[in-house]
Amino acid sequence: MIFNRPGRKRPTDEDAARAAFNEEALVHMDSIFNAARYMTRDAAAAEDLVQETFLRAFRFWDRYKPGTNCKAWLFRILTNTFINKNRKRQRTYSLIEDADTDAGIDGPLESSAFYSTPEQEYLSQLFPEHVRAAVEALPDNFRIPVILADLHDFSYKEIAEMMDCPVGTVMSRLFRGRKQLQEELFGYALELGIISPASARDEDGTISLETYRARKKSAAAG
Repeated sequence: MIFNRPGRKRPTDEDAARAAFNEEALVHMDSIFNAARYMTRDAAAAEDLVQETFLRAFRFWDRYKPGTNCKAWLFRILTNTFINKNRKRQRTYSLIEDADTDAGIDGPLESSAFYSTPEQEYLSQLFPEHVRAAVEALPDNFRIPVILADLHDFSYKEIAEMMDCPVGTVMSRLFRGRKQLQEELFGYALELGIISPASARDEDGTISLETYRARKKSAAAG
């Protein structure tokens, strides 16, 4: 028979839950805050969102199956909490819209490999603050999928579960968000002199990412 030592409390179910929570959930605090910072575009608001996320997570810890993907589970709580807070502030706000027919244009790419050619050449030279500003400039319904897919490497299916919407909607929003993000980052690269305007100017004198891509592709082929 095992006896407790004098003055020491017998561990309770809540103690065990707290220990498991600390071990499995709190280790993802930095990732959750990083995502919250991009979602809210404000450090103080991000702290509030993170606090609410972890309070909800602990409250419903009994619903989490130990040993499964705790990070994805926490991100689902984070995403739902953010969306619901926005919906309360803006009754006309709607993250989930119809799945556009151009969703498949993006193909099977589910990670930041989307930006690898030719964008990687100038992306690697941009400052982190420029990337952050470009991501934060995206509308909510484009920004959230980009954050989850390209900054935290979640799959279409995982993002769909987090956002509680069809995979097709995720693909459509991600495609549009990535396209807009590329344009923003391209603009920063031009502004900083990383890309020469001449390399992106077409015959009409218009500077565009499409012209830059075409020239890079032609140069690589030749």
